[in-house]
Amino acid sequence: MNKTPASTASSDGTQPEFQASPPKDGPSFPSQESLRRLVREFLPHHRLPQQFRMVTDTSEFIRIEYDDVVLLNGRPYLILHNAKELRFGLEDEVKYWVKRAIDLQDGSPRILKLVFYETYTAHVGAIAFECFRSPRKEARILELVATHPNFMHGTTVEDPKGNLIRILEVVQGPPLSNYVTALQGNHESYFHDVFPDILDNFIECVEAIRFLHENGEKHGDIRRDHILVDKTDHTYRWIDFDFNYRHRENIYGYDLFGLGNVLAFLVGKGDVLVRDLRRREDPASESITEDDLNIVFESRVVNLKKIFPYIPEELNRILLHFTRGARWYYEHTNQLLEDLRSARLLI
Repeated sequence: MNKTPASTASSDGTQPEFQASPPKDGPSFPSQESLRRLVREFLPHHRLPQQFRMVTDTSEFIRIEYDDVVLLNGRPYLILHNAKELRFGLEDEVKYWVKRAIDLQDGSPRILKLVFYETYTAHVGAIAFECFRSPRKEARILELVATHPNFMHGTTVEDPKGNLIRILEVVQGPPLSNYVTALQGNHESYFHDVFPDILDNFIECVEAIRFLHENGEKHGDIRRDHILVDKTDHTYRWIDFDFNYRHRENIYGYDLFGLGNVLAFLVGKGDVLVRDLRRREDPASESITEDDLNIVFESRVVNLKKIFPYIPEELNRILLHFTRGARWYYEHTNQLLEDLRSARLLI
């Protein structure tokens, strides 16, 4: 969604405090030789560093680098590299506060999310949402969804300076956006043969967001690259819930607009852009008006039945709630779910 940078901040939402595991009194550092023995099990010989730098205070996350060992509650994590932004157009942007690592006690891959505060203003039509990163919110949600199959899982610990570090299990699988755009075939074949299964999984994702809302939480940054398709069981899993936002009329409105953007992407087998329709001289481009466009991203067509006439009216009617011409918007995930289930019966 449209983002206007603001400032860094350490403010949080109104939910109850999350109680992280307390830090140990005076960490006991492993010796360099014991670290080499541990790392030797997981890295080839030519990759073994001569010296490990031990880190307990993660406040200056930009200085935590490749081959450093971060000690969290006495458990050592070998840093491999910084994560990168997955979103279209920002793939090379390094996220210095997100580290890919190996848990040296059991060899499992992990993602360490360190504390980073930022704020921005997002606009949905004329409505402004003040958004901000909240490690404490993500820690609460990780605890809430610990056994829920449609979310990433992890734990939270405190470093000696009180920073809340989220230690995340790695979901092996591509973002939903990559999964869909990699599918072969034309749109009509996709819509009839593949989309029904994708819609079933998306409905599960919406039910998962309803679970958050029913427990007084919000995802805060719903995007199609924040759903990963798990290779092990094909489950769709939400990731990255550290953004929070201050709401006005509707506490869940920002999440609902995010769900609408994802749905339009899935129905269209990618973004359907006005310029692409005009470039290929699609006859439907002549009938597209401003009311047919996404309320946030003005170049995207959301009234997709004008492009693909075989889309059922019931499904397209859902999409129209997220257009500039919408007369009313969804206020609760229950409303969206009811319409999605009705539309699914016709696909």
